[in-house]
Amino acid sequence: MQPLDLSNLHLPPQYLSILKILLKKHVPEATVWAYGSRVTGGCHEGSDLDLVLRHPSDLTRTVEGFENLQIALQESCIPVLIEVHLWSNWPQSFYQNIEAAYVVLQEREV
Repeated sequence: MQPLDLSNLHLPPQYLSILKILLKKHVPEATVWAYGSRVTGGCHEGSDLDLVLRHPSDLTRTVEGFENLQIALQESCIPVLIEVHLWSNWPQSFYQNIEAAYVVLQEREV
């Protein structure tokens, strides 16, 4: 599946900027996808933002920095609840739903 354009993400630009900084700082090796209602358009002001972290070379591995990212997001000034999940911890039955509509927030740094 092809990812959606970043313009599909319903998150104000100032919070997207903070989010990208936190991702780069805490999980620079991860590929990060946003999915769910803030991508598909079914969101409202109180909707959470769903993220999934994918290890770039082995989708069965966890992503280093996952826990630190969760803490940093909780302590950030982003007024949206951000749920962060590991691709490697989910059953394959979830993959198809996410792959149907997602936005790439970060690719692995080289």
